[in-house]
Amino acid sequence: MSYHSAVLSGLGTYLPKQIVTNREVAERLGVSDEWIYKRTGISRRHRAAEGQATSDLAVLAGEAAFVSAGMRHVDAVIVATSTPDHISPATAPEVAARLGCAGAAAFDVGAVCSGFIYGLATATGLISAGIADSVLMIGADTFSTIVDPHDRATAIIFGDGAGAMVLRRGEATEPGALGPFDLGSGGEHSDLAAVRDGGSRHKRSTSPDHEGDYFRMNGREMYSHAVEWMTESSRKVLARTGWSLQDVDHLVAHQANARILATVAQRLGIAPDRCVISIEHTGNTVAASIPLALAHAARAARLRKNDRVLLTAFGAGLTWGSVAMTWPHLDPST
Repeated sequence: MSYHSAVLSGLGTYLPKQIVTNREVAERLGVSDEWIYKRTGISRRHRAAEGQATSDLAVLAGEAAFVSAGMRHVDAVIVATSTPDHISPATAPEVAARLGCAGAAAFDVGAVCSGFIYGLATATGLISAGIADSVLMIGADTFSTIVDPHDRATAIIFGDGAGAMVLRRGEATEPGALGPFDLGSGGEHSDLAAVRDGGSRHKRSTSPDHEGDYFRMNGREMYSHAVEWMTESSRKVLARTGWSLQDVDHLVAHQANARILATVAQRLGIAPDRCVISIEHTGNTVAASIPLALAHAARAARLRKNDRVLLTAFGAGLTWGSVAMTWPHLDPST
């Protein structure tokens, strides 16, 4: 018996015009561009322009998704971000207003690099419960605003960008339908990747170097947890879907680090040619990375109707999540 689910009907992305190459980063950090590429798989990343906020990127990606879907209004707008325009209020209501979605429900989701998967699960819940017939799900981050440009652990990795999906009410058996999902968290490790100051625990830093305002990460520990939990979460989703590993046409993991992506695929037994990797030209774009990777694969004609796609992500918090879907006929817009 079929049931209502969220179905992908539009995909849009936006990357800021400014490109920061490895050479630029390497000169500042006193390393080589080869050193950066070997450790991350990244050659360049995009940076938001001066005065360009997360909402600006989100609106542009949302507009592109509307073009792809052939529609201009939704019942709800969700923005997954760790770099909102303001601590309060949420960024999504302004994004919805600027996109012309007057009266739509709008709220943010904060799950860092897992934010897009968490947002998709939330959007699916709204649609399945009959609360909304359509949802615009946006992942957008301007991590350049919270990364210390002199920190080797983070400055070489992160880039800015946004990606969006239009989801509509449909049948769970049709191409584009999302689910099942797996979500999880490990808050006992929340100190492994965080911005210390600016919340209710620690007020915004008043030190001259703004040390507490920057995102800090224990890369070695995060690597281990990312591999473990994306692998485990992917297996849970496959078990719920009834797919074997051989059934997966494409693995689209959060674009955190090329070595992490390769290790997850290896542990799952998924061949490299079935892995979508776009990190080389975007860096880690946090909540935007999965829609950006999907658009990259779609534009390269790698994703075909009815292909079986496994999405998985891991982020600070700790958070992780995965979802399965079959690919619809879709033209991505940028």
